[in-house]
Amino acid sequence: MLKKITTEKAPAAIGPYSQAVAAGNFLFASGQIPINPASGQVEAEGIEAQAEQVMKNVGAILEAAGTDYAHVVKTTCFLADMADFAAFNGVYEKYFTEKPARSCVAVKALPKDVLCEVEVTALLEE
Repeated sequence: MLKKITTEKAPAAIGPYSQAVAAGNFLFASGQIPINPASGQVEAEGIEAQAEQVMKNVGAILEAAGTDYAHVVKTTCFLADMADFAAFNGVYEKYFTEKPARSCVAVKALPKDVLCEVEVTALLEE
């Protein structure tokens, strides 16, 4: 059985999808971009500031599902420019201290022309 996870502490979906879905003991979160959920706008500039907002959004979804960063088993990270890889990692490693499995790729463009997007799969606490 699938359970939709939603929270006002993360940006609402900007398309026909859910913020996250719980299936069995796993949470599958949609990619988060650096939208400030309070304003609905991208306010952060630069890769570090945008990555921080993304991590806050991811954290809000994890919290809404009853889990946390320590239970993330896989991330997929999208960067608009691979030259931002090191700076992005500097922010990423503050949050994902358990070092989950990860893919990180550069893409041609991201929604709203942001610099990064992160999606996660996490284990739900029983």
